[in-house]
Amino acid sequence: MALDIEIVKDFVDESKSLIEEMMEILEKAEGDYSQVALLATYGNLVDRIMGGAKSLAELSRDEHAVHMIADYSALCKAVGYKTSQIEENESFYNVCVGLLFDATETLEFLVDNIEKSPQRLRESITTAFIDRVRWVSHKFNEAYSMSVGTGDANSMAQAEIDSLLKKLGL
Repeated sequence: MALDIEIVKDFVDESKSLIEEMMEILEKAEGDYSQVALLATYGNLVDRIMGGAKSLAELSRDEHAVHMIADYSALCKAVGYKTSQIEENESFYNVCVGLLFDATETLEFLVDNIEKSPQRLRESITTAFIDRVRWVSHKFNEAYSMSVGTGDANSMAQAEIDSLLKKLGL
């Protein structure tokens, strides 16, 4: 099924606006551990992109880039929320914020190129980035939740990160 061009355009426009807000948050958070709680807002914003992408994915063919955007957003969301929960580890916080900068720039590229094939878009995701995501996810233990304020044990285990990376074809 082909997606309506206007719906895709609205999704792209909304996503770009959210990405702009996400970048502003990262700029405030960069090098300032006192801003750690801002990363929960980052997680909420990328969650909106993920939700929109998943809704569009329901209406699209399996090989549409929107599926990749949904999965990639899920990775950004997990790292953002988990970063917002870092306590007493400023160095790790700074590494995570740097990773989120790179991830958000790539997400913007994916959104800007939504009409391209997922195979072409995968080329924009470097092996170094994947290695950094895996390294960071290993550092987060079960005490870190994928969402904030839920009080449940909804943590993203390494297997789930690996599953998302596999779905992304990485």
